[in-house]
Amino acid sequence: MNRVVKTLLIACGTLCVALGILGMFVPILPTTPFLLLASICYARSSERFLRWLLTNRWCGEYIRNYREGRGIPLKQKVITIILLWATIGYSAWFVASAWWIKVLLLGVAVGVTIHLIRVKTYRPEPRNSELPRIYPLPEDPD
Repeated sequence: MNRVVKTLLIACGTLCVALGILGMFVPILPTTPFLLLASICYARSSERFLRWLLTNRWCGEYIRNYREGRGIPLKQKVITIILLWATIGYSAWFVASAWWIKVLLLGVAVGVTIHLIRVKTYRPEPRNSELPRIYPLPEDPD
């Protein structure tokens, strides 16, 4: 691969990671598409950056679960929807002055909420230490 193209893909992937991380704190900015785009850029340019992204403690599991079709944990869905509506609700009520901007913001909130609800909910399999213990039943005295 051309060195210039490889460098551009790494730069684009890094920008997408930055936007994805920013999207974790700004509900109207999507996190998942940016992180998935970063993984595509890194996959085509740098195995080292891709490995770093997929093993990263903050977003690695999130990306792997989404890419493998496992979904998003319920707790993360709930927190995201609450923050989304709080932020957009505040913006629509206090910041936006035109009625069409308010309608647009509320439409975005409804669309993102529907998307999050429709995405599969990830339920991690319990580890051996989390499995319930099965005790033998006492024998019946006859």
